[in-house]
Amino acid sequence: LTFLVLCLNQRPPGDNVVAIRTMSISMKSTDQPSNHCKKIPPNLTSSLGIGQLELSAPVINMSTTTSETDVLKQSGSKGIGIKVSPLAIKNVKISESKNSKCNLFDGKWVYEPEANPPYKLSQCPFLSDQVSCQRNGRPDFEYEKWSWEASECELPRFNGTDMLEKLRDKRVIIAGDSLNRNQWESLACLLYSSIPSTRTHIDVKDASYKVFKSKDYNCSVEFYWSPFLIQLDKINQGNSTRILRLAKISKFEKKWRGANIMVFNTGHWWVHRGKTKAWDLFQYKRKLVEDMEIEVAFKKAMKTWAHWIDRNVEPSKTIVFFRSISPEHKGNQRCDHATKPMMNESYVSFFPEPIIEIVKKTIKGMETPVKYLNITKLSQYRRDAHPSMYARKQREPEFYGDCSHWCLPGLPDTWNRLLYSLIAFEGRRDLSIASNM
Repeated sequence: LTFLVLCLNQRPPGDNVVAIRTMSISMKSTDQPSNHCKKIPPNLTSSLGIGQLELSAPVINMSTTTSETDVLKQSGSKGIGIKVSPLAIKNVKISESKNSKCNLFDGKWVYEPEANPPYKLSQCPFLSDQVSCQRNGRPDFEYEKWSWEASECELPRFNGTDMLEKLRDKRVIIAGDSLNRNQWESLACLLYSSIPSTRTHIDVKDASYKVFKSKDYNCSVEFYWSPFLIQLDKINQGNSTRILRLAKISKFEKKWRGANIMVFNTGHWWVHRGKTKAWDLFQYKRKLVEDMEIEVAFKKAMKTWAHWIDRNVEPSKTIVFFRSISPEHKGNQRCDHATKPMMNESYVSFFPEPIIEIVKKTIKGMETPVKYLNITKLSQYRRDAHPSMYARKQREPEFYGDCSHWCLPGLPDTWNRLLYSLIAFEGRRDLSIASNM
């Protein structure tokens, strides 16, 4: 009789991962493998993605069905769960889940007075001044002590070495505006602070391209400045004319190709007015157009992006995320001197709803699956987490107050905690990752 045997291979201390080695051998039903191996009966092997499984810690707490309990017994090891890849175990469930699906983006902020941030600002000298609030004189630390709790399931804490293991031999690209750069800085610091700095490479000299690399894990996390996700060109005709080409994808598109994880965003730059508006003319179908409704132009640009994704991404090799709008706090909701989150539903959005709906409809209509990283609502509460007057060392909020970006350590670390959870559980059918679409 042929059995599948799973063997635990402990890696060197500090690697925080226990891998599974699989082999199929002929054994009598009474035979037992060695102590570090488990024998799986033939009727259970079909439920496993052979070669797709590994044990790692920490992960979302899960329970297994009765038929799998003995097979997946943790042999006395604590804190070890199951990291599920596509084609792996299909019927594991999130513990304490009340519904068949868990919406990670529905929940509440919980104050943890004894909590420490996932890293210290001093551990990541490459962080920009714009997000280095403590370095710029912010006196309070309370905004670092709030933790996001999903309503229906328990989220794992971000584990840098575990994330690096998931990214082994892979590329992550994060493309978009300065809020995606904010997210890149957070993720780069979360990973950089998890391993010896001598085993990393960081390049932040170029404003349009930044990269974190891990030598031991052979992975990279790259940022590409592309606030429209399509091409913005300048034509010199006396004064430079700025042309936003609605049917032409960003000039960085060749750099994006082949990445294993892609995180995109756009939106804020489309609604800028006056001196902050970045274009003079639109180009569509070889025609230059001065007047076009923003919603119409944005829809055409999103169609260009979606077409590029559908043509250039293999879903079996690449996971695509689109991050939702990061909220600003303006007017009566300004972030100046705020030290606590907004604890009710009183937030009033200044961002045009039609732009948000165009993104959702575009994603729904694509051939390639795109995960909607819906951080908008959970971020709306966090008026306290902006740099405000501490985006620079000056302290005049009427001139320097920044209520758009986010301090680090801070809120973008939660965005990346959610990203970490979704990457870890890619392939799970009982985990809702495209919420409120």
